[in-house]
Amino acid sequence: MSVLKDVLSELFSMFVSDARLTAAILVLVLIAAALIDATALPPLAGGGVLLLGSIVILVASVRRAARARARSPRK
Repeated sequence: MSVLKDVLSELFSMFVSDARLTAAILVLVLIAAALIDATALPPLAGGGVLLLGSIVILVASVRRAARARARSPRK
């Protein structure tokens, strides 16, 4: 039971540790779903929105982490 608890704890911390990234991905999914549902946008185009949006969010997250690392004092 301890192993299961450790695995679930680790999975939870992966998604919650970077709250901005998690929120951005959730907003992206909501936007893509709304575009597909509310407009005549084909699902394949919605997939493209998800792909491009995910890439943009990932690049922004990596740049933010790199800037934070560059500002932190080195040991």
